[in-house]
Amino acid sequence: MRTLVDISAPLMAGIASDPPGLVPSIEYLTHTDTVDDMLRFFPGATVDDLPDGEAWAIERVSMTTHSGTHLDAPYHYASTMNHGQRAITIDEVPLDWCFQPAVKLDFRHFDDGYVVTPADIDAELDRIGHSLRPLDIVVVNTSAGTHYGQDDYVSKGCGIGHDATLHLLSQGVRVTGTDGRSWDAPFQFTAARYAKDRDSSIIWEGHKAGREIGYCHIEKLHNLEQLPPPASRYPASRSKCTRPRPGGPVRWRSSTRMSSGSSADHRGHVTLTPATPEGNGGHSPVDIGSRTNATHSHIFAIK
Repeated sequence: MRTLVDISAPLMAGIASDPPGLVPSIEYLTHTDTVDDMLRFFPGATVDDLPDGEAWAIERVSMTTHSGTHLDAPYHYASTMNHGQRAITIDEVPLDWCFQPAVKLDFRHFDDGYVVTPADIDAELDRIGHSLRPLDIVVVNTSAGTHYGQDDYVSKGCGIGHDATLHLLSQGVRVTGTDGRSWDAPFQFTAARYAKDRDSSIIWEGHKAGREIGYCHIEKLHNLEQLPPPASRYPASRSKCTRPRPGGPVRWRSSTRMSSGSSADHRGHVTLTPATPEGNGGHSPVDIGSRTNATHSHIFAIK
């Protein structure tokens, strides 16, 4: 039996998906709100010239490149990677990084703000009986996943530390993922540690590991709890990009083939396809994804 699990989180305005100042917003404009906009195209025309005096109903969306489920390119973390090389943008990410087997690590038991260590990763790999191979995709299931859409989402979940990230990268991993807002621990916990110890090395430490070994990660994944645990396979792909940027719109799905054997027999695939969000102004679904910058790939499902 083959089942489909959507592991991309929808972007919904009005929920606490990001810290204050970064939350997506949508302004809804009615047929009368946009009359002046339409008349600018037709010098001399008045509202009486428009059918029923109406223009178009549209939405004005404000968001950051961190909105929705997204893939971070190395250029997002720093201008360099691999100890001084120019960091690659999302259009330069090798496709063979994305079409690979992957494994899920279950870190839901860790406290919010906990920073995962190399020993934690090895313990979980031992528990599920998996040995990492070059280009394996590693996704981590944290306590944040089930809190998406709730007020505490931004502060939920553990983060992956600098040493733990390099532990993965040194074994050939080049794409990772999390259901938390960030690969790193929620900033409020890092800020508290920094205020106490003044150790600046802990600031964005998991991301900044990319300066030493370039890699990508997926943030704001969803429904990881539904994926089979050990030795699962979730090959993924990024969307085609038309110009350099740190990322673009995507949808992640796990198509999991279930078997009657042990959990180690479960196999699945993740595909990354262009998003098709529906507008509320009568538009057909369109890809509103990012020809915006050079750092991310996204899924924008506006609701």
